[in-house]
Amino acid sequence: MARIRWKVTSVPHVVKSSARWQWLRVRTAVRSLFYNHFLDTTYVVDICMEPIFWIVDNFTKFLGPFFVVAVCALTASVVVIAYWIGIPHWWARSPTATVVLMVVGHWLLVNICFHYYMGTVTPPGFPPEGSLIPEAASICKKCIAPKPPRTHHCSVCNRCILKMDHHCPWLNNCVGHSNHRYFFLYMVYVVAGVLFLMVFGVQLAYEEVWLAEEEEPPIEGHPVRVNDTMLIPVAHVLSSNIAHPATEMNVNVSLEAAPPPPARSLRRNCIIYMAFITSGVFVALGSLSLWHARLIGRGETSIEANINKAETKRLAARNKVYVNPYDLGRRRNWRRFLGLRRGRGWVKGVLLPSEHAPFGAGLTWRTASLAPQRSPRGARGLDPALDALALAAAAAAADSSSSASSSSAASDAADADA
Repeated sequence: MARIRWKVTSVPHVVKSSARWQWLRVRTAVRSLFYNHFLDTTYVVDICMEPIFWIVDNFTKFLGPFFVVAVCALTASVVVIAYWIGIPHWWARSPTATVVLMVVGHWLLVNICFHYYMGTVTPPGFPPEGSLIPEAASICKKCIAPKPPRTHHCSVCNRCILKMDHHCPWLNNCVGHSNHRYFFLYMVYVVAGVLFLMVFGVQLAYEEVWLAEEEEPPIEGHPVRVNDTMLIPVAHVLSSNIAHPATEMNVNVSLEAAPPPPARSLRRNCIIYMAFITSGVFVALGSLSLWHARLIGRGETSIEANINKAETKRLAARNKVYVNPYDLGRRRNWRRFLGLRRGRGWVKGVLLPSEHAPFGAGLTWRTASLAPQRSPRGARGLDPALDALALAAAAAAADSSSSASSSSAASDAADADA
């Protein structure tokens, strides 16, 4: 018959093992309910920062109209100063040059006002609601809806934006597929406008501000300094002694405090204010315009620039090269961005205000693999049969890629004509 022996010393070990087993079961059950394979440090930080992001997004949305009013006020102040001080100054020098400057200045002003207004009131472009889309790249976790390629969710507007670049508080609007051209040309014309004011206003500022500060009122007679307080013209003292010879030669001069320097005139203050505004805008918007021009030449937005940079590093670690699929070449990228086509060149599409829509509906995009390739210079005509076959294959690929959307097909045909 078996005997069971109980040891008091083993009781703590048994209790500890049982508690540990129960803890493992509870932990496994909880993890099975809340498991996330993509959970990492970045994801946790993003969750913790979500309240701060919410405050920033709503604060930006609330202050958007005030930013628009500030832009309009600054622009109006600069224009008023140019009319009040700049035009009379140049008219006194040369009426002919003034007429030319007024024509160029008003051309810049019209373009600035037009592109800013269009960038503010034009919707950036949204995915269609309640209908199918030709192509979906992913599912938006906030809208719970499919996203077309190059579409991103704006937390300020709380909507998905086609070909989103960023949310601009100065426009109080998102910059996307439909108004990206207005935003960029507004920056370009503002930089050109402030450069125009700086070049043709530097001499006026030099004469009105710099030279005026160097000039001092003339002092009559031979000046002497008494008690290091002020200058006294000796001519007045000598003239009084000659008129009254009986007076003593010791002249008691009552010294008073030197009068304060005259305050700057309104005209000089306006010139200084305009100099600070134009120089600051030129540096800020000039650098931003150059950066956006570089992105446009590479066929990417500011969001895609960060994504492509991360993908380039990731593939470089695997000895692979990342290629931006939407980079069709610098010239073609610029023509598609500006909406240039046959019948609408640089004059109608860029130099003059134009409301033409961009290529396509923003739902599908031509990629570099489907873009028709040009023959090398001098190679066309060596083999007409191969040339015709290559053109037919490129046309078939373009038709198959754009058959899902009639608007995209029309934009591709227009781009091929261009």
